[in-house]
Amino acid sequence: MASIITATVASGLTQSADNSGVLQLASGTGNLVTVPSGTGTAVVNGVNSSIVSGTAVASTSGTSIDFTSIPSWVKRVTVIFKNVSLNGNAEKLIQLGTSSGVTTSGYQSGSVIVYGTNSVIIASNANGFLIRSDQTSEELNGHYVFTLIGSNGWVGSSIVENYSDRCWFGAGRVDLGATLDRVRITSTNGTDTFDAGTINILYE
Repeated sequence: MASIITATVASGLTQSADNSGVLQLASGTGNLVTVPSGTGTAVVNGVNSSIVSGTAVASTSGTSIDFTSIPSWVKRVTVIFKNVSLNGNAEKLIQLGTSSGVTTSGYQSGSVIVYGTNSVIIASNANGFLIRSDQTSEELNGHYVFTLIGSNGWVGSSIVENYSDRCWFGAGRVDLGATLDRVRITSTNGTDTFDAGTINILYE
C-alpha cells in the first residue's frame, strides 16, 4: 500500500491510504505528481514526463504497419526506421489516425531527395506524410517526428537516408478529427509489401 499526500491551505498536509500502490502528491483535488509502484513513468500535472518506447516491429511483410493505443496525453511521436524497404518502387507514406481509423486525406506534405553530385527531386502528397523513396529494396534509416500544435493539429519533419548517396528531407501537416491514437506506415500505392528492416515509435 502506498499513500496520497495532499496539501491544502485549510488543512495543511494530510496523508491517506492508496490501495493501488501508487504514491500521489496532490493539491486539493488535483494530482500534481503520480509515482507508480515498481517500474513505470511519472505523471506531473496530468502529463506523462517520460519518453515511452513502443514495441519494435519487423518490417518484413504486409502492406502496412500500425502502431495503436497511443495514449491521449501524447504531444510528440517519433517513427524510427532501420533498414526498411518495400518490394516495389512505391514511395513510403506515414498516416496518423484516431479511434475512428486512419486519416487518409487532408495532408499537406512535401519530400525532397538529394543524391549524387547536384541532383534534387521534390514531391508532394495529400494522403499522408511522404518519404520520397522510389527504388525497389532501397533500405531506409532515420526518423519522422510529429508534434501536436493544438486542436488535434499535427506537424511533422523528417530526415532519412540509405546506405549510399541518397538523403530525404520532409515536412508537412494534418488536422485530425479527434485525439491521435495510432500511426500507420504504408506506401503510396498501398499494394507494395515490406520486405526488410525494423520500425518502432517513441512517444512523449
